[in-house]
Amino acid sequence: MTIRFENVSYRYADGKGGLTEISFDVKTGELLAVIGPSGSGKSTLLKLLAGFMDPQRGHIEIAGRNMKGVAARDRDLGIVFQSYALFPHMTVLENIAYPLRLRNIPRTDRIERAKDALHDVGLDHAADRMPSTLSGGQQQRIALARALVYEPKALLLDEPLSALDASLRGEMRDLITHIQRTANIATILVTHDQEEALSMADRVAVIHEGQLLQLAAPRDLYDQPVNTTVASFVGKANLWQGKVVAAGVVTTRIGDITCNTADWPIGSEVTLLIRPEVVQPLKEAVVSETAENEPLRESFNHFRGDLVRDRFLGAVRRYDIAVGDQIITGETAYRGTISGASIASDAIRILRA
Repeated sequence: MTIRFENVSYRYADGKGGLTEISFDVKTGELLAVIGPSGSGKSTLLKLLAGFMDPQRGHIEIAGRNMKGVAARDRDLGIVFQSYALFPHMTVLENIAYPLRLRNIPRTDRIERAKDALHDVGLDHAADRMPSTLSGGQQQRIALARALVYEPKALLLDEPLSALDASLRGEMRDLITHIQRTANIATILVTHDQEEALSMADRVAVIHEGQLLQLAAPRDLYDQPVNTTVASFVGKANLWQGKVVAAGVVTTRIGDITCNTADWPIGSEVTLLIRPEVVQPLKEAVVSETAENEPLRESFNHFRGDLVRDRFLGAVRRYDIAVGDQIITGETAYRGTISGASIASDAIRILRA
């Protein structure tokens, strides 16, 4: 493993914030995204790894070496900051070559390596330009090239795309992922952008109040969150409290829901997770002859209700259906009239209440 956290803890002097007993590995070539709400401990994790602070308990290893007492400059990490931190008085090529200069690489060699790095990010033509003449996306590419030019043991990305326009972020995600894969370097990406994390990472770590709640592949994290905190933080979610009242049936305030209860005995208090994209709009006013708000006993749960909110998001619309005093949120590309919601039984996940 290139990076290892083992039972790492750090608490600030005021007792607020920090990390508690954090353990995880990042292998060579893997991109691990770290997400969590503000104040969850993401920045603390990055500072501890970079060497700006030392753990109070546990230890951190980079390439098998314990980092206790190792200064930030000696950790052999490439770092791309949110602000990019390019030197305004240096040309693009000089910026990229600067880490090689600090390592006493001969000038001819460092210029050639800097040119190669510049080529890798597609900015050969910008070698003699000053950073201030470049767009935000171009500056981000230069910062990435500079971080990788001396072939560090690992790469740290601190909110690298947050300063870019939305139209550029998708392109830059793909570029960073391509370069990271080509370099085969262990990478930690700290971000507030869940879409960025899910689309770029091999695995995603969710940190909440200083604790690592779940570390999983993006699809597993989204489809099988370990608890309601992760489910509500990662993506949009309908979360309904209920009780297993029979095999395949959970009763909730919205009615009885048919779903797979195989692992849950009768009487279990549970939470149902329904992602908006699995909620299908009903296009007819009358969907069954059952009592109002009661779902049909089949592979789908059908609900009649009132459309109380409708948001056009371009490719999809997000809508809220009121069923009694409860709300069902769905997403669909359908543009017509919606008079209810339908949820497949096998699309419902059960979490511990």
